[in-house]
Amino acid sequence: MRLDIVTLFPEMVTSALDHSIVKRAKDSGLITINVVNLRDFALDKHKTTDDMPYGGGGGMVMKIEPVALALESLSTGAGIVADPRIVLTDPRGPKFDQEIARKWAQEDHIIILCGHYEGVDNRIREQLITDEISIGDYILTGGELPALVIADGLTRLQPGALGDQAATQKDTFSENLLEYPHYTRPRNFREWSIPDILLSGHHAIIEGWRRWHQLQTTRERRPDLFTKHILTNADIKLLNLEEPEAPPDFLTKLNSSRSADEPELK
Repeated sequence: MRLDIVTLFPEMVTSALDHSIVKRAKDSGLITINVVNLRDFALDKHKTTDDMPYGGGGGMVMKIEPVALALESLSTGAGIVADPRIVLTDPRGPKFDQEIARKWAQEDHIIILCGHYEGVDNRIREQLITDEISIGDYILTGGELPALVIADGLTRLQPGALGDQAATQKDTFSENLLEYPHYTRPRNFREWSIPDILLSGHHAIIEGWRRWHQLQTTRERRPDLFTKHILTNADIKLLNLEEPEAPPDFLTKLNSSRSADEPELK
């Protein structure tokens, strides 16, 4: 996958992309990310990329000429295999979520234009881009942080980026459920200890415990997500149980809730 980010502040974007999973994915060739300085396509000696809006009003507006030239340079020529998806970071767009991330991760080429100032010349929206996208209902200084969020979300969905091929299927939002609680060593810290059930060695019990927490936590904290999740028969049974406190207790409850044609857990 090729990802181009067009920005007025390339150093801000480049530095953030040179760490962790994104860096490893770039180094291994799983994704190519190019950071493009919009000022390189300005037409005057001062590298001007904004101007006052027609009709008056406060603030400045991103000019169409440098944007058009930048996007054309990235969407034509050698190495371009198909028409790219051209995305403007803008509060008018839909919110970026995991469903969009999975869809866009299949693209061969995406260009992200980082919005700034009071907005862009509307002809950019009308003629040059294919999508607008937002990362939330709040105000940011510019589109660089949204572009980085999108870049990270798309990179980790590239096959091989996480090492564990099943990791993205277990992530929060992969099936509209929040993640279950995680614990690691030491077993006891001060007076805080991890749940005994995680030390049972019984994989079916542990998976049931984790699923119970996913369902309960999502229902309590993100009912908007929970309504999107398609409950299985097993999910419904788990939701009818109280939180397990010990492995034998949970195993008994799981077996008592099973149907006649389901095998007993041991």
